[in-house]
Amino acid sequence: MYEANATVIGTIATHPVKRDLTNGEQVVTFRLASNSRRLDQTSGQWVDNGTLYLTVSCWRRLVAGVDASLRRGDPIIAYGQLRSHEYRSKDGVERRDLEMRATAVGPDLSRCVAHLTRLSDLPPRNTSAIASAEGQVPVGDAPGENIVAADSAPPRGSAPEPVDA
Repeated sequence: MYEANATVIGTIATHPVKRDLTNGEQVVTFRLASNSRRLDQTSGQWVDNGTLYLTVSCWRRLVAGVDASLRRGDPIIAYGQLRSHEYRSKDGVERRDLEMRATAVGPDLSRCVAHLTRLSDLPPRNTSAIASAEGQVPVGDAPGENIVAADSAPPRGSAPEPVDA
């Protein structure tokens, strides 16, 4: 089987959704939009040149970090294996969807500021009980959205904290 790995820079277009599978594994999925822009030589203006949409799925160790950190509208960089998924829609039309099985996902620091908490700095915990009494609180406005540590990120709109290198 082929392995087409790629890096896509874009914006999370849908709320990331975490699902528990019957085999005990967890997966977080979301849609990613990557806009292409080009410089119009005649006008000197940047113009949109199309949008690439793909479904990103995050497995294993990536689940906890993505679920706790990212939400719709966040600028990210995603790296992983690309696949084309063909299916028939409810109205009988054949469709294709581009999917990425992510190996790495992180914030695009050219478009945002991030507060970093290393997994090695956290106390050991049962990842299946991430919303336990460890100071975890749900955020967002839809069920099944992200769960983050109460002090892990400033509220949107507040001044960013400096990040030490």
